[in-house]
Amino acid sequence: MIDDLWYKNAVFYCLSVGTYMDANGDGIGDFTGLLRRLDYLQGLGITAIWLMPFQPSPGKDDGYDIADYYGVDPRYGTLGDFVQFTHGCAQRGIRVIIDLVVNHTSDAHPWFRDARSSKDSPYRDWYVWADKKPANAGKGMVFPGVQKSTWTRDKEAGAWYFHRFYDFQPDLNTSNPRVQAEILKIMGFWIQLGVSGFRMDAVPFVIATKGAKVRTPVEQYDMLRSFREFLQWRQGNAIILAEANVPPETDMEYFGDDGDRMHMMFNFHVNQHLFYALASADTRPLAKALKATKPRPASAQWGLFLRNHDELDLGRLTKAQRDVVFREFGPDKNMQLYDRGIRRRLAPMLGGDRRRLELAYSLMGTLPGTPVIRYGDEIGMGDNLDLPERNCARTPMQWSTEPHGGFTESDRPCSPPIDQGPYGYEHVNVAKQRRDPNSMLNWTERIIRMRKEVPEIGWGDFTVIATPDPAVLVMRYDWRNNSVLFVHNLDEEPREIAFATGLPGDAGKLLINLLSEDHSEANERGKHTLVIEGYGYRWYRVGGLDYLLKRSDIDTDAAGNARHPA
Repeated sequence: MIDDLWYKNAVFYCLSVGTYMDANGDGIGDFTGLLRRLDYLQGLGITAIWLMPFQPSPGKDDGYDIADYYGVDPRYGTLGDFVQFTHGCAQRGIRVIIDLVVNHTSDAHPWFRDARSSKDSPYRDWYVWADKKPANAGKGMVFPGVQKSTWTRDKEAGAWYFHRFYDFQPDLNTSNPRVQAEILKIMGFWIQLGVSGFRMDAVPFVIATKGAKVRTPVEQYDMLRSFREFLQWRQGNAIILAEANVPPETDMEYFGDDGDRMHMMFNFHVNQHLFYALASADTRPLAKALKATKPRPASAQWGLFLRNHDELDLGRLTKAQRDVVFREFGPDKNMQLYDRGIRRRLAPMLGGDRRRLELAYSLMGTLPGTPVIRYGDEIGMGDNLDLPERNCARTPMQWSTEPHGGFTESDRPCSPPIDQGPYGYEHVNVAKQRRDPNSMLNWTERIIRMRKEVPEIGWGDFTVIATPDPAVLVMRYDWRNNSVLFVHNLDEEPREIAFATGLPGDAGKLLINLLSEDHSEANERGKHTLVIEGYGYRWYRVGGLDYLLKRSDIDTDAAGNARHPA
């Protein structure tokens, strides 16, 4: 059962093949290069790789404009290279999930080319058409400020087609049963080639009704059950991780009351309030967001992230909260995007402050769900704000001090590596940090290892323990008669706090620090008093004297005092 729910205690690592490692020297990352870096990823400790789109594409939207769902873009290799990669992952115990981008295709896709050629085309109703420009064409854009409409006239078709995203990405008519059947076929194809699931792109748009006459889209949630059932028939432990930035009151519609829809969803609601907490040192709205997203089926799981390949969307914060985050992490207009978010990477957002970086990753690792790391964040990579839109945070991986950061031997890399300033590859790279035991890379490896040794986070129930100081977040997880407790100080100043674990009797008398020798024993009133440094964090396993005596890996003296707590 636990193996079937492998994602409950996994650590995901998101990367783009094209910007990770170039093996053939053409300036573009490829599967052969990625295969050569699997030992690095295994050493880092991640358990699953999430691949961004790698199928044939014109490349106008970083591969999200797919022109063939059943192939590999020749720039990245062949299907044979892909299978060799998934086999290499399986040998190392690493699972692979890939992006499933089925809300839209590229306008270069053969389906769309056939659809626009004639009203009698068998693919005509695979897309969404209107004879005249709909009145609401200026509403509902995903990229406001860049995108001007959701409807574009096609001269060849003599009609208007719907596109929730860019005009070169016509929406598929996902209400069409034949389109739904094709989606299942796509999933089955890649499952057969070794993937363990999918990160489904733009799920609310996939399941929404579309058309010129649709004023208020209606979500067709039963479609999600069909996707889930198909995966269980084909491969019982394959999953779907849904990208669904939706309000908490609709979460269960995506998970399903019986856990029969999406296996996982990204927790955008918590993500946005987490950044507000980091910016303001006020954890109270974050605690409310955690409570609001707590309900979920036993088999379901949240995906927790800090930054991803898109902008940091702040749309669910109040204007006052959003202004606080903008002021702290993206004060310049050039750092903001789409009137709702910040386009920077994590390290420059946090000013390169190692204490804040560790705090942020400690929070991601200990909030309810499964952590998802963005490639390069394990070494604190920066961004290039001279690049347009979201490309600023999609620069090549920085492996060494060699030209182009060791990413490629070509003089024409697909995207310019960061070669200037404190985040340039001469200062921030894997090779340099490997040799430094106190580097961000080695710290990340240690924290990933510890996260996997604390399954209570992924499997257990959590409680936010009240403290009088809003800058300090204290959380406890309970699972199978085991408990762990985490303390985070989000302020730059040290804090002294006192709290009770909330467990009965002597169960919470001793807190065993999992990251250092700084353990804590409760006073006679059952309270722990901690002095925690600015941006500090503590990971504790909860146990009393009985816990120490029963643990074979903890040495105690005659008085029962722990000599070397685990």
